Amino acid sequence: MEPTGGMEEPKTENSDNQNATSEERTARIWSRRRFLTGMAAGVGLLAAGCGDDDPTPTATPTKTAFPADAQAASPLGTPTGAVYEQHLPIVQSHPASPLTEPTLTPTPPKVAQATPIPPTATPVATPFPPGPPSKLGLFVSRNDPQLFELLATGGVAVVKTLELDVNFGRQIKETSPRTKLIGRIDLPQLHLESIDPVGAARDFVNALMIYADEGGRRETFDGWEAYNEPVPGNGDEMAKLADFEAERTRLLAERGIRSVIGNFGTGQPPLEMWERFLPALQAAKQYDGWLGLHEYSAPTIYHLSTRDGAGRYPGVTPADTGWLTLRYRQVYNQILRPAGLELPLVMTEMGVDGLVANRPGPANARGWTDFQDYWAQNGYGLWGPGAYVEQLVWYDQAMQQDAYVIGGTIYALAASQGWHSYEISGAVTQVLKQYLSVHAGA
Repeated sequence: MEPTGGMEEPKTENSDNQNATSEERTARIWSRRRFLTGMAAGVGLLAAGCGDDDPTPTATPTKTAFPADAQAASPLGTPTGAVYEQHLPIVQSHPASPLTEPTLTPTPPKVAQATPIPPTATPVATPFPPGPPSKLGLFVSRNDPQLFELLATGGVAVVKTLELDVNFGRQIKETSPRTKLIGRIDLPQLHLESIDPVGAARDFVNALMIYADEGGRRETFDGWEAYNEPVPGNGDEMAKLADFEAERTRLLAERGIRSVIGNFGTGQPPLEMWERFLPALQAAKQYDGWLGLHEYSAPTIYHLSTRDGAGRYPGVTPADTGWLTLRYRQVYNQILRPAGLELPLVMTEMGVDGLVANRPGPANARGWTDFQDYWAQNGYGLWGPGAYVEQLVWYDQAMQQDAYVIGGTIYALAASQGWHSYEISGAVTQVLKQYLSVHAGA
């Protein structure tokens, strides 16, 4: 999308938790995409973690191989010598961790501490033409008026939120009844090497039901996640995670609550470990659950997909796949479909994330705002907000080709403190609003 006028920088919306301890704030900063993984031999490592300006602590890397048949099954071939490095995932595997049960805490109230950039005149972008219903959605950390502008278009497929205010959920559904709503409560780290999966599932359910069982949330929330971006260190830990997810899915289903299982970080888990997760997938199918995955890439959303290097308008077909974005197609084609487990899928986070090591582009870039100059210099559009929405639209077109995909939530609108470079409020929201308005659902 090229503008015909001036440029507005996206506003930065930062928030922190008023009543949280410093330890809790630190834990939340490191709560997303904590994992670095090698995607191709000598090509790049994915850092699936984002945070503030502090350096990310690095755990000892463990090596794992991709399945022998992956090369035949994927146009991308099989990465070799991949190294997976764990960066403080919310579900952590660490041999020195204490053998303790998780302590589940509610989401504290959030207080906005915004420092917006003074706006300039919003440029007029070339309008997107009408098309089929969008599957794009939004990750929102808290209530923000711009969310409801987008919902009013009728084109938002799904919203994921950490904001559990009953009135907020109700207003989302009143504004856009077709939009699916997914919630998550704040959780401390869970140590997979030492957990009792059944006991941990019961603890989780007891904590969640305080929120999910409230009448207003029962009416508005369509599903609930558990732990964010789990990283099992081996097959046994994956089996424990599967048992945990299967049991909590069953327990919640008995109470009329849907589970969104998995919610693995970008590039995770290695394809050969999915077999150990089958019990959770089977439980989700039995109890009407959904699968959640995160998909990011950089310096463009096309990087390490079969459309990488094809230019600004690369197009996408049902045969395209990837190791970061469009990786979900490998998972479904190679594992879930053969097992008869084609579950409804939500990308519970997606977009451009600069924590991809050994990649092109500015070395210290994180969120989409850090790539605007790179995009302008490399033919992806001179105006950053429009160039980003074009990439999101490419991903939307791919999701539309797969009937099992419910949608994907862009990270993030009303982002929490420390994530300002991922913020899509302002100009991006306005371009998205035009796109969604001509791609509304029935």
